[in-house]
Formats: sequence, structure tokens, C-alpha cells
Amino acid sequence: MTDPLFAEIIGYLAGIIVTVALMPQIIKSWKTKSTKDISIAWTLTYLTGILMWIFYGLLIGATPLFVMAIVEALLAISLLVLKLRFG
Repeated sequence: MTDPLFAEIIGYLAGIIVTVALMPQIIKSWKTKSTKDISIAWTLTYLTGILMWIFYGLLIGATPLFVMAIVEALLAISLLVLKLRFG
């Protein structure tokens, strides 16, 4: 059986890595004021998936999943706003 603390640490690390992976795109979009290469369909699909992860994390009581998915959703929403503004 896996140590619960170890599993929680892995969950948070995974969430941090996924969150950090989206940051360069958001920063580039903000600096260049351009999102022409970002698909609105991808952005909406991605955001929908993240919102489902939030719900799933709540259902199973997975705090790391829930917390990191909220952070990721906020970033995805910011990318959506940039797409709508500069797209």
C-alpha cells in the first residue's frame, strides 16, 4: 500500500508541473497580444476537462487534484480571456 503522504506529494507535484506547462503560453500571449495560433476549440475543450477534474477531485476527496485543478482552471480561463481579447 502506498503511503498517503507520498501519494499527496506526487499529486501536488503533478499539478504544479501541469500548471507550469501552461504558463509560457499565457505569458507569450500577454506579451505579444496575439493568440492567433491558439484554437478556441482547444481552449474550451481543455477548460471543460479541467472543470471535470475539479468535480472528480471533489467526488473522490482528492485534495491535491482539486486544488491544483482549480489553479489550472484559473490559468485556462485567463488564456480564454486573452484569446477572446486578442484572438
